[in-house]
Order: sequence, then C-alpha cells, then structure tokens
Amino acid sequence: MSGERPYHSPRRALTAAATRRDIIDAARRLFLERGFAQVTVAEIAREAGTAVKTVYVSAGGRLDILRETVRRAAAHSGAQETVERIRGTEDAVSAIALLAHRTRLSNEEHRESIAILYSALPVHEAAEALWDEGTSLYTSALREIASHLKGLGALKTGMTVERCADVLWFCFGLGAWRTLVDDCGWSWDQAEKELTTVATKMLLKELSTG
Repeated sequence: MSGERPYHSPRRALTAAATRRDIIDAARRLFLERGFAQVTVAEIAREAGTAVKTVYVSAGGRLDILRETVRRAAAHSGAQETVERIRGTEDAVSAIALLAHRTRLSNEEHRESIAILYSALPVHEAAEALWDEGTSLYTSALREIASHLKGLGALKTGMTVERCADVLWFCFGLGAWRTLVDDCGWSWDQAEKELTTVATKMLLKELSTG
C-alpha cells in the first residue's frame, strides 16, 4: 500500500553492522599476515565465518575494504587537532617537538592500517589513489604548521613555507616512522627523539649561545 513507511528492524541493523565489522576485521588480519595481494575474498569469508556473497553484500571486495581502512584511519588521525595545538605554541622548538609527538601517536595508533596500504601499493593500481586520499589531510596539516613556523620567524634564511612543509613530511611523514620503527627496529621513543632533532636542525636557525 502506497504511503506506508518501510519496515526497519533495529536488531537486523545491529546484526548487519556486526557482520560488516567482523568481515573488515578478518580482512585486516589476513592483509597484515600475508599482504594485500595474497588474500582472496573467499579467504576473507572463511576467516570471518560467513559466505563469499555476504562479504560482497556487506563490505564489498578487497579494494572496498582497503578503502574503508584508509578512510577510517584518516578520519581519526587527529590532524586538525594537531594543527590547532601547534598554533598555540610561541616558539618553533616547542612546535616541532609537539608535532613529533602528535605524529608519533597517530602513526603508532594506525600502524596496521598504514602497513596494509603499503602492501597494496605495488600490486593494485587503485591503491595509489587511496594513498593520495589518505595522505592529503596529513600533508595539508603539515603545510599549515609550516606556515606557523614561518610566522614565528625561526626558519633558516631562504626556507619557504613550501620547502618547510616538504621537510616536515620527510621527517614526520608515514615513511619516516615506518623506516625507523618497522625497518630499522627502533622504539617509538627513539624515533620521536631522533626525528625531532633532525627536523630542528634542518629547519631552524641556530640558537644563540651568547
């Protein structure tokens, strides 16, 4: 009969949400264990204890799950909060130290999502677009922070906002943390301390000792 409201079952909606969550969690585990290229939808279904059709209906294919993983991490990166906190600093040394700590926390929290994205980059053409999408907020925040550092008047002569942002990405971007922690086996504390020192030396005028 026209005009009737569609039936909505809260219990069914909760069940569907739980199924989707289980599928995405199962996929993440497999992606981490084997790498994105080595995991099939059938294996995701088996790991989640459901049917292949259910995986597609609830969460989509592998790329859809990867996209969900990247977008979730980006949305909870805390990038804008980091910018706001750093804008409240009054000296560049403190600003860089705070940036190091905040990016360390974000990379540490989303370490698994970052590892999954890295594993997909060489094997799926759409992964590069997801990389650009996932890092755009990150790099935009670094440009704002570079502008703040420039405004403090502490950058080396000739250091533009654009070059400063590039250096910040070099020191505090995804690759910096991954290289030191995952590839070199450093602790997060060691990496934070060293990257803070490197960024400070690369960007700031030498402090007067007189």
